[in-house]
Formats: sequence, C-alpha cells, structure tokens
Amino acid sequence: MAFVPFDDRDGWIWVDGDFVPWREAKTHVLTHALHYGSSVFEGERMYGGEIFKLTPHSERLKRSAELLDFEIPYSVAEIDAICNDTCARNGLTDCYVRPVAFLGPEQTSVSALNNKVHLAVAVWDWPSYFDPEVKARGLRLEWSKWRRPDPATAPTTAKAAGLYMICTMSKNAAERRGFADAMMLDWRGFVAEATGANVFFVKDGVLHTPRVDHILDGITRQTVIEIAQAKGIEVVVRDIRPEELSDFSECFLTGTAVEVTPVSEIGDYRFTPGALSLDLMEHYGRLVRRQL
Repeated sequence: MAFVPFDDRDGWIWVDGDFVPWREAKTHVLTHALHYGSSVFEGERMYGGEIFKLTPHSERLKRSAELLDFEIPYSVAEIDAICNDTCARNGLTDCYVRPVAFLGPEQTSVSALNNKVHLAVAVWDWPSYFDPEVKARGLRLEWSKWRRPDPATAPTTAKAAGLYMICTMSKNAAERRGFADAMMLDWRGFVAEATGANVFFVKDGVLHTPRVDHILDGITRQTVIEIAQAKGIEVVVRDIRPEELSDFSECFLTGTAVEVTPVSEIGDYRFTPGALSLDLMEHYGRLVRRQL
C-alpha cells in the first residue's frame, strides 16, 4: 500500500469546536508548541465502534496538560464525546484516535501566560503497528543510548510531546540497524520502557514490570495487570536491573499501538514468546474487541 502523508488525506479533523476538512487543519509556524514543546496528546483505539477505555484516556489528557501548566477548556465528558463524534464523522469503527492539546502562537517566547489552549482530534485507519509475522516471532530490540529523565527535571508522568523526541531518536537508530524498537533505561540505570510501550518480563510464572512513578503509566499496562491478576498470576512491580534480563524466560511490550507484543531479544538477552505472554496477548485482543 502506498504511503500517504498525514497532511494530504481525506476526512475531517475536529479543531477547537468545529470539524475542519483534513487538509485544512493547519496551525501557524510560530505556534508555541512547535518551538517549546507545549503539547500533550493521547493514543486511543476504537474497536468495533467503541473506543477502549476512552474516559481514562481523556482524564489522562487533562492531567498531562495540568502538569504542563495549562488547562484544556473542555471537560472529560466533552472530550469523550468529541472523540466519538470524530470517529463517526469519518465513518470509522476500527481506528486510531489522536486527541492533542497545545498552546497557540499568541506569544512565541518562554513565557506563555497569554497563549490560547487549542484542542484537536484526528482519527485514521490503523493496521498492525508491527509486521504480523515479525510480531509472532517476537520483536528484536536494541538498547537506546538515551535514558528517561529524572522526574525532578521534567514532567515524566505526562504524555507530553517534548518527552518523545528521545524516543524518536532511539527508534530511528534501532530501525536503521534492523531492529524493531529500542529499550530505554531510566536516569538511574534501571529498565524503564521501550520508545512507546511499557515492558513486562516473565520468571517462573510471575510477571515483573518496572515501576511507573517516573514514566508513563500506560492504560494498556494497567489493563494487562488487571487481566493477569484476575487469572491468578502474580505481578511484581519493582526496579529491574539490565543484568537481570538473563533470569527472565519471556518478555512482551504493552501499549495502545502495540497492544500486547512478545519480544525475542533485547541486546544480548534472548526470550521465547511463551504460553503466558501469548495467553495475555490473546486475552487482551478478545477483551478490546468485546469477545469475552
């Protein structure tokens, strides 16, 4: 399928209260967010006409904006309705949903007290984030040279656009070398997350996953923990040293885009997509498609 640039598509994007033809949804080059990273966003999926855990996503969007010191001028319920209306206006029932809030061009300086807060929602068809055959074998990851920042230096629990630049740099570097993604450490040297997904490991039937008081607490991550605990699987949330990876038999990523995806290697460490990972992957797939 031919690549279609995101600024040259058919459809409608909701912007500040109105639906705008896709190609006309533009902002000025001096928009504050473009220069200073004053933008937050969400990544959501609609399955069979229902956006999975829509309200928790809208709540997190509002919290992320507050962490960046601006307030989105819409309630959580209004954001929920806008997301559903945008899917309907585009005639989509299975798609990716991208709400984004950002500061406008009233001031292009570090100070932004007089800048208007904008909200937009776009939706589009979303195939598998990774090639299905690659996903079945397990993803190959390398280590990123970049680390997630100390929470004393950045609003690390916000889904803030500026925090993703090192993720883009890490993923680009990994893909150039033939890997699917990169695994990032936190500022202390503990395992943190992939470039856009949380990570889980399996040892003797127990799930281990990093703490998220300094990184994004993924909604898919929360859901997988709920699924595992309902199945009687122990989940240990703790700091994980990189050298511990040799002790784990399975590994998988979780996120709205990746859903639940097994990992076969991280650097020199190898994993086998096993029964626990594959069961959680299958269970999550049925849950979001309301097949349970």
